[in-house]
Amino acid sequence: MRVKEWMSSFPTTTDPKTSMSEARELMRRKGIRHLLVTEGERLVGIVTDRDIRLNLPSPATSLSVWEINYLLTKLTVGDVMTKFVITVEPGRPVEEAARLMLEHRIGALPVVGDGLLVGILTETDLLRAFVYSQSAAPQPAVVGPPVTARG
Repeated sequence: MRVKEWMSSFPTTTDPKTSMSEARELMRRKGIRHLLVTEGERLVGIVTDRDIRLNLPSPATSLSVWEINYLLTKLTVGDVMTKFVITVEPGRPVEEAARLMLEHRIGALPVVGDGLLVGILTETDLLRAFVYSQSAAPQPAVVGPPVTARG
């Protein structure tokens, strides 16, 4: 199984100049946890829902809701994104991508082919691949005493 068979081909992207409040709303609206940051077709970073949460003020802050929202409009995706992004090529085996994600403790890999962003592979995609591989495999034999019909 190859990455290109399981990746999402149309990942949601944004510009580094996008405000954190806009990025947060986009991720909420799309139901995603990873937002790829691009300049043109070139991948320049990634922002996760965790990155956004870590850059929000503490609930114990004395700032008002309006002050918090104002600060979030001034903070951009480019300010908080991870710039050194681990990527995978579309032709790589899914197992290799899973190892990368485990090794680096990340939940998604942007898929880059010929220098261009072509997709994203997430933990959910890997779970789909795993379930598929298990359903396509022969079922294990039943262990135990033989079942006899009573007449």
